[in-house]
Amino acid sequence: MINSILVVCIGNICRSPMAEGLLRQELPKLTVYSAGLSALVGQPADIFAREAMESKGVDIGAHRAQQLTSPLCSMADLVLVMDRHQRRVLEGMYPSSRGKVFSLLEGVDIFDPYRMEKEKFVSCMELIETGVNAWVERIRKITG
Repeated sequence: MINSILVVCIGNICRSPMAEGLLRQELPKLTVYSAGLSALVGQPADIFAREAMESKGVDIGAHRAQQLTSPLCSMADLVLVMDRHQRRVLEGMYPSSRGKVFSLLEGVDIFDPYRMEKEKFVSCMELIETGVNAWVERIRKITG
């Protein structure tokens, strides 16, 4: 059973907050949170990430970046990462997480739009949305 989802990226201000927001919107009964491998702790989501999400009717304005920790990993039933490298790093740091760590978008490494123009954030959000939609479908089948 999946009750909680952890979304991971590097800084926890671009990709993972966008994915978290979309997953929360689609799966309101689940606990969804995010963290970064090298989080910019306490920072809000990037302005372009917030604007991209607003275009989807999702407010991530209250988001504050947090560092990935062992307890955060342990609490999650499912951990979604943005690329293969993050998966290797995460599983190396927290071997007990193996078996519940997956790519948000299978077969595709979702690029980091950090410090890029707004259009790159929109492109990144579209990839994230594709991955979220696929996971939402899977999770709904599992949870009924």
